[in-house]
Amino acid sequence: MDRFQTESENNARRGAMSEPKKTVVSARDLCLTFETNDGPVNALSNVNLEVQKGDFVSFIGPSGCGKTTFLRVIADLEKNTAGSITVNGMTPDQARKARAYGYVFQAAALYPWRTIEKNIALPLEIMGYSDAEKKKRIAETLELVNLSGFGKKFPWQLSGGMQQRASIARALAFDADLLLMDEPFGALDEIVRDHLNEQLLKLWARTEKTICFVTHSIPEAVYLSTRIVVMSPRPGRVTDIIDSTLPRERPLDIRETPEFLEIAHRVREGLRAGHSYDE
Repeated sequence: MDRFQTESENNARRGAMSEPKKTVVSARDLCLTFETNDGPVNALSNVNLEVQKGDFVSFIGPSGCGKTTFLRVIADLEKNTAGSITVNGMTPDQARKARAYGYVFQAAALYPWRTIEKNIALPLEIMGYSDAEKKKRIAETLELVNLSGFGKKFPWQLSGGMQQRASIARALAFDADLLLMDEPFGALDEIVRDHLNEQLLKLWARTEKTICFVTHSIPEAVYLSTRIVVMSPRPGRVTDIIDSTLPRERPLDIRETPEFLEIAHRVREGLRAGHSYDE
């Protein structure tokens, strides 16, 4: 009996390990065309992509290639004009109403008249959390982003990097599984950016969130990601999807290793290939 139970447990564990990952975002032949006074603008063209649970996926490409637009389609801030997209098996509209994701914008977008803890509390207030639960979640998310003790400060009393961490805390406060990040560190200096990249990886490891991250930086994309989606100039198309072979634990000096440089080279080649469509 004991041996049978042990064998059953081992089989169950093996079965769990072999189970496919859950698909969080699925895009099929997705297109988006904006109608403007100067005529239609094709922003996205036939994007096919799946983001699996627990992935850290970076989107990289030239300005105007549709990286942010794709993120906004996931978030139901823009509507695709052809093809399909689902978020946790739902339409983007349903996912938005189900609070299925948190969104971190390029600028911290904190209300200057609210303290940091009051900024973090905003989505919790909208969702009707109790005062006790709000207090608990604020404390937990401040600790996650290393801002414990700064809750009573106002945004203007914090550095740019600290403000972005507060913005991340706000997106994490209601514990959505999916985190959408639109170039959150692009305006910061390189030293601060490196520090926040390290902290974001630690945060991802601790929370096991699925992250979709927009960036213009090849080193940032390679350092952070399990997968890198390379996009072409407008209309945005996927020219390459690169699965990272780097270990999950990544000190900054990993960027000097041959393995890192090889992945960065492939990203660079994918960007060049994308430009060739217009030549």
